[in-house]
Amino acid sequence: MFLSVFDVFKIGIGPSSSHTMGPMSAAARFLELILSDDWPRPQGAHVASLKVSLHGSLAHTGIGHGTGRAVILGLAGELPNKVDPDRMDAIIETVEKSRSVTPPGHPAYHFNPAEDLVFDKKQPLPGHANGMRLSAFDHDGRLLLTQVYYSIGGGFVVTDTELETLRREKDKKPAANVPFPFASAKQMLDMAARSGMTIAQMKRANEEAVMGRSALDEGLDAIWQAMDSCVERGLRGEGIMPGGLKVRRRARGIHDKLQEEWRSNRPNPLFANDWLSVYAMAVNEENAAGGRVVTAPTNGAAGVIPATIRYYKQFHADADRDGIHDFLLTAAAVGGIIKHNASISGAEVGCQGEVGSAAAMAAAGMAAVMGGSPEQIENAAEIALEHHLGMTCDPVAGLVQVPCIERNALGAVKAVTAASLAVKGDGQHFVPLDACIETMRQTGNDMSEKYKETSTGGLAVNVVEC
Repeated sequence: MFLSVFDVFKIGIGPSSSHTMGPMSAAARFLELILSDDWPRPQGAHVASLKVSLHGSLAHTGIGHGTGRAVILGLAGELPNKVDPDRMDAIIETVEKSRSVTPPGHPAYHFNPAEDLVFDKKQPLPGHANGMRLSAFDHDGRLLLTQVYYSIGGGFVVTDTELETLRREKDKKPAANVPFPFASAKQMLDMAARSGMTIAQMKRANEEAVMGRSALDEGLDAIWQAMDSCVERGLRGEGIMPGGLKVRRRARGIHDKLQEEWRSNRPNPLFANDWLSVYAMAVNEENAAGGRVVTAPTNGAAGVIPATIRYYKQFHADADRDGIHDFLLTAAAVGGIIKHNASISGAEVGCQGEVGSAAAMAAAGMAAVMGGSPEQIENAAEIALEHHLGMTCDPVAGLVQVPCIERNALGAVKAVTAASLAVKGDGQHFVPLDACIETMRQTGNDMSEKYKETSTGGLAVNVVEC
């Protein structure tokens, strides 16, 4: 099994990797399909209009997550990693007024979002909670092409047939196209023991099997730069976040107070926790505002890893570029195992799959840069994930704000605590990471749909909107 660090960490926009980035990418894929020869196009037929239906969690919380906006942008030819957040409103307004989209390389297609974009809350699609169907018609309204896509978390998008292939191949022996094709934590530890290499070194070897070292390092630098820039923008942001809950940004105010304490040298036993929290909140406030973020492994959990790396840079004297690279590589290794064996999708397994996975990844990365052995790193990830088991995904009004922003702050604190506990031990512990991941998968399967990003249970219904 090989999942690249650049699949785990993807630069995109907020507020949701599964509900915003995924649908935008799905729309872009459908446009590519229209131009291709991969479907039985009737002779002389030309696509004239498009329709999209959203199902499951995409329908229930799509408005709060900006799913409809993302679909419009995708059909207009925009991609999550390239769209200018400052131009999005203007693009959407143009489509709504013209009732058409004209993506680059295509003719104009009729598309009236008010009629052709349907939030179907009654009919979920069978493959995944985040389902969408895109259809193309000719001038006479005859259906020419339809394709189902599933947004399976972290910005990953697959067709219905691709999803079935993934599930069939999940239990097969890992392909040996990389030197260390570990698909479980146990395999990862066994390979580390045989090779004498760290988890970061093995992950680097896997990445360099498909790309050059300089390209890998430049890509890792770009990921961290995007994360760090997101922190900085979040620390500068002020005002009310969009969506109607009237939640005020708090990161800048907290940051100003922390800087004042820092300069005064007044003792504060919670100083490290406070910095972790404000960095995480800054990222997720920026995400809630639709800004540029990095899936880590999702947008809803995007603050945990950047906050932990900022903590590492601020409080560890030996922090450097190589350390950040090792952090990201180690975190991606653990994230890939979690995604392969369970899920990182809140709509599939609840927030344990988002913030829980992010905390496990951050704990692993932190333990690595603290000099932890592979066994201590695996222990750190297990501790962090174990103490998120059962966490529901119940965003109020479907917005990635309450409880998501503060939840990232606590996830970062748990990650650093887990890493610290693990490196003070010898790596031996009672619950293996693989068992914890399997428990998360089973718990997610047993969890009521009310608590899996549908906003029909939990805080989403028990908090009165003001």
